[in-house]
Amino acid sequence: MGFLGIFLMALGLSMDAFTVSVSNGLCTRNLRVSHAVKIAFSFGFFQALMPVIGYYAGITLSGYLQNVSYWVAFGLLTSIGIKMIYETLKKIQSDQCFSRDPISFKMLMLLSIATSIDALAVGISLALVDQTDIGLAAGVIGTVTFFVCLAGVYIGKRFGAVFEKKAEIIGGLLLIGIGVKILIEGLLG
Repeated sequence: MGFLGIFLMALGLSMDAFTVSVSNGLCTRNLRVSHAVKIAFSFGFFQALMPVIGYYAGITLSGYLQNVSYWVAFGLLTSIGIKMIYETLKKIQSDQCFSRDPISFKMLMLLSIATSIDALAVGISLALVDQTDIGLAAGVIGTVTFFVCLAGVYIGKRFGAVFEKKAEIIGGLLLIGIGVKILIEGLLG
């Protein structure tokens, strides 16, 4: 997968972390630069770590899935994308902020891990499809997520929940598109 594909995948993966960052920005009183960096770093770190873990798990499984790897990658990416879109459309709008501190260590760890599970599945897909440089992919995913979340915190502070739903739908569509591209390349190549 080329750099553009990795970048688009990173953008898609970062969308649920973006929406949580928007919520965190909205709910954080007396927001400081250090708060925004803490939030963005936490999400970026886990979004970079999970594909690496998934990649090595995928390499372990690749011998068993060799003949269907493109279908597996397509299925994983498409199901993640559909799940993102579905969950976004069924969310009930709420003006309530977290009952706990949205920038506490425990809360950030829970949110960071929860929003990066899809990156684990993407790592498995990358291992099955081609010889993607996982270091480059993880670096791009983590960096893109960091900057998207940094912006998300400030957008949340300024504009509230206006962008949340649209971002997750776009992210889901990007992942579905990448899954379709992988499938087509696998079937034609």
